[in-house]
This record gives sequence, C-alpha cells and structure tokens, in this order.
Amino acid sequence: MKKYEGRITVNEAAEIMNVSPQFVRIGLQRDRLPIGTAVKMSSKWSYHISPKLLGEYIGGDFNSL
Repeated sequence: MKKYEGRITVNEAAEIMNVSPQFVRIGLQRDRLPIGTAVKMSSKWSYHISPKLLGEYIGGDFNSL
C-alpha cells in the first residue's frame, strides 16, 4: 500500500474507506468524520485529512497507509 506523509486527499481517503469522495467531504463539513478538518474559504471548502486519524478511524495503523 502507498505511504502517506502529511496529508491525504479526499479521493485517497474515499478509496481507503471504500466510500465516495462526496461522503468524505460531507462527513468532514458536518464534523461527522473524525479524520480531519473542513474549512470554508470564501465560497470553497478546503480539506485536511490526517493519516494518523484516518488510520485510527478505520482501525488500522496509520503507518501502514
């Protein structure tokens, strides 16, 4: 599996979780997914997904992501 450093994109997180990118975006926007942060910048959203938090959420080791 690919090693991630720093950040994971919405599309990468969706693939790891086996869900759609929209699921990840909405989950972060509504503070329902504890894997990172969504911030509205003017009219666009910006996302930060932590490899450590994603690893913990899916029940794995973030070093294996």
